[in-house]
Amino acid sequence: MKRKLLVTGASGRIGNTIYQGLRADGRYDVIGADIEEDAAQGIVQMDIADEARMAELTQNVDTVLHFAWIKDEEDFLGKVLQGNVAGAYKLFEAAVQSGVKRIVFASSNHATGFYKTDEQVDPSDPYRPDSFYGLSKCYIELLGRLYADQGKISSFNIRIGNFPGDDRPHSERAGHIWISERDMLQLVICCIEAKEEMQYLNLYGTSANSDNYYDIAYLEKLIGYKPQDDGAELLRQARAQGREIRQDETVYQGGQKE
Repeated sequence: MKRKLLVTGASGRIGNTIYQGLRADGRYDVIGADIEEDAAQGIVQMDIADEARMAELTQNVDTVLHFAWIKDEEDFLGKVLQGNVAGAYKLFEAAVQSGVKRIVFASSNHATGFYKTDEQVDPSDPYRPDSFYGLSKCYIELLGRLYADQGKISSFNIRIGNFPGDDRPHSERAGHIWISERDMLQLVICCIEAKEEMQYLNLYGTSANSDNYYDIAYLEKLIGYKPQDDGAELLRQARAQGREIRQDETVYQGGQKE
């Protein structure tokens, strides 16, 4: 029997890549869900605030891939906390009640974005969010920590770097944190297939970039992740073709200037 997966945010830029990739993989029974139904893609409707609907969609699911997100940086109390953080809590509750084994959450490098570009950051280092967006990602990572420590569910958090949607980095900064579509899909599959006894994991989601801000080499031994692409090499190729590369004068890893 195929392992059953639920992808939230399946119409989004990253979520759709994951949803389509997992369907094409053939090893999984994949449900794609988003705030609006997309019958052409087989994506069903799911409002993360609708507890009954989440309970329905998590039935017999092995792993939830939580990529849904309300994009509103300014309305922290209204949308970010209520929609994203409270919504994640409701999803965790539904998943636990349905017997889901693992939630893989689309976190962000912005959870530690206020480390400077010359600092080597490990996933176990203290949080340093650079925005309300990054702060909300921290909240949900810690929510997963709580549920994992309580023995309720396994929780993996992928701190995704740069994923622009056209499979190439567009700036110098992006080259340090970029992840390709095929590497993103591979990393998600590695998280799905990771040993059941692994209850909690924070990791940075990037390709094998030559100038990576993060050391991800250990992930091959830990979960089998072997990225294939290099953002720095793609930037070199783009320069050789005469394409303009944006020069970001940033001090912090999240992209902010001093």
